[in-house]
Amino acid sequence: MIAIDGGSQSTKVSVFDARGVLRASAQRALRPYASPGPGRWEHPDDDLWDSLAATVRAVLTAFADAGGDAAEIVGVGFCTIRFCRAVLREDGSLAQPVMSWMDERLSRPHSAAESPADARYLTTSSGYLGFRLTGERRDTAGNAQGVWPVDSERWTWSADPEAFVRTGMPREMLFDLVAPGTILGGVTAAAAAATGLPEGLPVVATSNDKAVEALGAGLREPDRALISLGTYVSGMTLSERAEPPLSEAWVNFGAEPGRYLVECAGVRRGMWTVSWFRELLGAGREPGAAPSEAELGREAESVPPGSGGLIVSLDWLAPSDAPERRGGIVGFDGTQGRGHVFRAILEALAVTVGGSCRTLVEAQGRELREVVVTGGGAASELMLRILAAVFERPVRRPGIADAAGVGAAVSAAVAIGLHPDWDAAVAAMVRPGLLVEPEPELVEAYRAVRADYERVIPRVRELFA
Repeated sequence: MIAIDGGSQSTKVSVFDARGVLRASAQRALRPYASPGPGRWEHPDDDLWDSLAATVRAVLTAFADAGGDAAEIVGVGFCTIRFCRAVLREDGSLAQPVMSWMDERLSRPHSAAESPADARYLTTSSGYLGFRLTGERRDTAGNAQGVWPVDSERWTWSADPEAFVRTGMPREMLFDLVAPGTILGGVTAAAAAATGLPEGLPVVATSNDKAVEALGAGLREPDRALISLGTYVSGMTLSERAEPPLSEAWVNFGAEPGRYLVECAGVRRGMWTVSWFRELLGAGREPGAAPSEAELGREAESVPPGSGGLIVSLDWLAPSDAPERRGGIVGFDGTQGRGHVFRAILEALAVTVGGSCRTLVEAQGRELREVVVTGGGAASELMLRILAAVFERPVRRPGIADAAGVGAAVSAAVAIGLHPDWDAAVAAMVRPGLLVEPEPELVEAYRAVRADYERVIPRVRELFA
């Protein structure tokens, strides 16, 4: 299976076999977001499609170089960033750049007055890319997240005509919805020419990127939580219901029809903060002079818990209900270096999402047995140790870093019939990785750090209010 993982900062494409063995992979960075106005963030030009096509071509070359035979490829599973919106013309081309999940327009109903005159369709990032691959105006229900007139219990568009009025989205402008694990269609001749994929190859709808990531990480039991350390950092648990157990949480479609994920309040620019800090250290220097995350991680390992008193407020991207918020780092006394700042960022991520996730689990009346960690941040063993101490539970990362890619391959395997059902596919294709147990001395130290954050962060937010 070809597995496409379209993220916020890059496109990753992998080739997996039916046992979950990674046969080839390629990755291509997306271009920087364009910001045509305050609060507006767009993917420039046709960057999502251009990146997908180029990365698929690269992975097919890598697969062939490794001795793979293109005739063995039986399908494509793909997932993309959730909460995006694409406005298309009649022919399916972009009428304007795809709006990123960070764009303030996506927090309110669609405005026809803000759209080009030739706008004909509204869809998600997966709907747009699926159309480019298959020519079919169909999209996964699992990616209808945000302001869409969707019935989350029936996994289809609402039966209430007022829902389309409230969202500013007439039904005739929307693609049809299908369940995750459904074949959308075959690769068109145009898409085959652009990507190198065989014409007619089945393309499978998955779900949104976080749900597919959870599937590829093997999140199957109610006594486990998943922490996704990506551009957006969030914590989630499984649920059979479409209603959240508390007001601070919300429900996301799962990767399997009828299953849901409950998510706690997340950090909108999570691991982005790490990238920002690295780039800041390399500003004005020769290309490649910025320290690597591994180098910063080694420096941070020698810093005691609490980072010498530094506390990081992670409000780099303010939520729509509190637009005055700003990020900040407080507690400098002249003794801290870049290793302190780096560790403080990791601690802030762990403490912030850990606190929200623990509140969510308690509201569900559950007892956590284990925490699974995915995303780029899971590569840091220091981060895993901090999370184990914050949660006071064992922390595990998947055997393959690109959990969303594994989940996309699992979805494709089920749809195509390589495995009889979801349970069998996950059992065959998902493998656990490194397990980190909580260290008693770190557990004790991070109880104090958590108390500091509970005291200081509200005061920092009050400054901007």
